[in-house]
This record gives sequence, structure tokens and C-alpha cells, in this order.
Amino acid sequence: MRSYLVLVFQVQDIKVDPDSRRAWRGDGEVVLSRKEFDLVLALISRAGDIVSRDELMRDVWHTTFWTSSKTIDVHLGWVRRKLGDDSRRPHLITTIRGKGLRFEKGDGGRRSDGH
Repeated sequence: MRSYLVLVFQVQDIKVDPDSRRAWRGDGEVVLSRKEFDLVLALISRAGDIVSRDELMRDVWHTTFWTSSKTIDVHLGWVRRKLGDDSRRPHLITTIRGKGLRFEKGDGGRRSDGH
């Protein structure tokens, strides 16, 4: 019998499964587009750390140049709306002016593999 590790990120009440590319808030599944999912994964996998816009452009959009300065902001707006995060007073994903974005750990982020 083969065993393998299934990695699911869970921070606050958000859960993300990279293998199935599914996301949940509480018990309800949240349907995300491919880029929205990639953006959430890039942030939740480094919860508590600031992720720069350059890193996001590289990791999510696979480019080292900016196609538009609003690309991240537009997708972030859609993600916040779908996750129920207030864009005026966000508690999940916060903007750190001049540095990037951070997925807030809240009550303590954890990965389901025990880390």
C-alpha cells in the first residue's frame, strides 16, 4: 500500500487544497478562477509573511514584467469578495503599503501536515 502526504493549507477559516485546486471558507466551498486560486495559494502558503508584488507577478502570472499595475489589485478584489473579506478593513489578506500583501494568520495558521 502506497502512502503519500496530502498538503492542505488552513489559515483562519480558509482551507486550500493545492492538489484538487479547491478552496473553502468554513464548510462552504468557494469557487475561484485559476488565477484567483493561484493568488490565494501564493499568499496562504506563506501566511504571516509579506509577499511582494514582484513575487506575485512571477509566481502567479509567470512574468517578470508588469502587464498592468492593476492586475494584482483587480484579482485581489475578486478574491476578497469571494472569501468575504472586507476590502476596507480586511482581516484575511492585508495590503502592506510599499511592500506587498500578507495573508493574516489570525488565530494561528497551520498546515495539515503538522507544520
